[in-house]
Amino acid sequence: MSEEIAWPDAVRLAGERGTQLQAHSTSRLPDAVGHVLADDLVSLVDLPPFDTAAMDGWAVRGTGPWALVGEGRAGDAPRDLRDGECIQISTGAVAPPGTGVLRSENGYVDHGTVRARERPPHTGHDVRHRGEEVRSGESILLRGQLLTPPAVGLAAAAGHDTVQVVTRPRVAVLVLGDELVHAGVPTGGRLRDALAPQLPAWIEAMGAVPESVIHVSDDQHATERGLAASRADVVLTTGGTAGGPADHIRGAMTAMGGRWLIDGVSVRPGHPMKLGVLPGGRSLVALPGNPLAAVSGLVTLLWPLINAQTGRRSPPAVIRPLAGPVDASPGAHRLVPGQMVDGAIRLTTRPGPAMLSGMAVADVLAVIPPGVPGEAGSGVQVVALPWGSGLLV
Repeated sequence: MSEEIAWPDAVRLAGERGTQLQAHSTSRLPDAVGHVLADDLVSLVDLPPFDTAAMDGWAVRGTGPWALVGEGRAGDAPRDLRDGECIQISTGAVAPPGTGVLRSENGYVDHGTVRARERPPHTGHDVRHRGEEVRSGESILLRGQLLTPPAVGLAAAAGHDTVQVVTRPRVAVLVLGDELVHAGVPTGGRLRDALAPQLPAWIEAMGAVPESVIHVSDDQHATERGLAASRADVVLTTGGTAGGPADHIRGAMTAMGGRWLIDGVSVRPGHPMKLGVLPGGRSLVALPGNPLAAVSGLVTLLWPLINAQTGRRSPPAVIRPLAGPVDASPGAHRLVPGQMVDGAIRLTTRPGPAMLSGMAVADVLAVIPPGVPGEAGSGVQVVALPWGSGLLV
């Protein structure tokens, strides 16, 4: 028999497992978005690398009027001017030493001479100075930062072509269950597979790389072959975690010489969920087959594992009030789908382990501790789902 552990301990242990498996790799900048930076990144150049015009107009030297002696565009070589001279200049072009920019709308050309309509600009006016944003050698991005598109753009501007990132694990899915059909309307006592269509999106949203989705029959040898064939870093299975005659995850792990780190969690729904280590060190996350119970396993085991393995910071615990009362389980945590409405958690209906209709409209899971029922207005921990609405901030 399995020995269930408390839900908070399961989340912690899954995270510790992910931390142990962290690996680093070199990534081209276009491919680095969504990864976590493995090392601090410093700028290889001053930003901007030279004094540049911040506006279109004329780079003028002295008090004016100014003789127009040329033009400067972005990418042109720098040039010097004497007092009383100017060049027409484009935004981003090198600003000659000792000049300020007279904006186009504030000046005009009169027979080769540029005159100001108002007060002439002072030296450095509308000029972005060298190193104004960043100095060469200065840190621009810190280890542990999630690389967003603007962060990758900053790395490029600072002279980098590649960065060191925390490697995103590859996750393969094995869907177990002879009773499942994978297309169309089920008949004859069979059920439509509701997990395979959604699991790759869950995996990607959590920061990992979805690989294959394979359907495996309810047979121990077939289960063993499926587990052994995958080369992914994490194998995610659905179904077969209980102790019935058609449940073969436990027997397959024993036959293969794997071991369990977590063999059941004291949580409803989803208590038969498991986290194990396959031969060779790959992780196995075994989800129950009921859809909402499987989602509970995703949030409890797979998400903390991937979060830590990809180097993402664990989100702080968020407490929000209940909009209405909720029953508690006597000896286990409950994970109940809900929506954030006016700052409170409105729990969805139909929270049974085989039901997805409540989860389909949820943006959070409320964590209901064991024991005393939750009353309206009482605070409970909230887990924001990957597509969360941002109402938890």
